[in-house]
Amino acid sequence: MKLDYKNRKLEKSVATLSAIGANYGTRAKLVNQRKNELQAAPTLETMRNIPAANCHELKGNYKGLLAVDISGNHRIIFEPNHDPIPTKEDGGLDWKQVTDILILAIGTDYH
Repeated sequence: MKLDYKNRKLEKSVATLSAIGANYGTRAKLVNQRKNELQAAPTLETMRNIPAANCHELKGNYKGLLAVDISGNHRIIFEPNHDPIPTKEDGGLDWKQVTDILILAIGTDYH
């Protein structure tokens, strides 16, 4: 998938392995792993096949956003970066059509 970032600061935080280490400390390895998995996935549907990533749609105040797990409570939060957002006939997100995402936050604990 194509990854875009909410802002340049967020993009720079994962631009190199050393930047990831400096910004995410003990979670750096998993941040890098999830970023690589997202980049390698042809569509969002592929992320469903990676149990440890636990890719899921969010609810409540975060409705319309998705997340993958970094650790117990920490996530990479993103949204489909399509206009219009691909949907199925029932109105739900069509994960098979999502090929571009906008990363909004990394390491967030929203629990």
